[in-house]
Amino acid sequence: MKFLCVQCDEAMKLQATETPQSGTLSAVFQCPICSSQIAMLTNPSETQMVQSLGVKIGPAADNTPGKCPFSDVVAQMEATPSEGIAWTPEALARLENIPDFVRPMAKQGVEHFAQTNGHGVVDESVLEQARGKFGM
Repeated sequence: MKFLCVQCDEAMKLQATETPQSGTLSAVFQCPICSSQIAMLTNPSETQMVQSLGVKIGPAADNTPGKCPFSDVVAQMEATPSEGIAWTPEALARLENIPDFVRPMAKQGVEHFAQTNGHGVVDESVLEQARGKFGM
């Protein structure tokens, strides 16, 4: 996720973060061209959810331009061994069409669906069944 300056269409840069109240987080972003600023404030539940994913926001975090703060979490989820169910090459190719940040959760959901429904292999037919079940 990026915040864009409306005037400049430029990605805003993180300037500061702080915890003004117990459990909340505020982040200030600034446009590198026109210096316009915006602030984001999360409530305690949102802050807890982001922290539970291992996402670090602030000066110590890797704020490389264009780098999603969730990419390390996604890489960790992708490295986690699957539940032992095989995937056909065609099904894996379709999985690649799912956005990176939700792919690990989608894969786990499909594998759970397959095992629950007695499938030993995830193929395109299982993907279609899971898609229907999940309403996608």
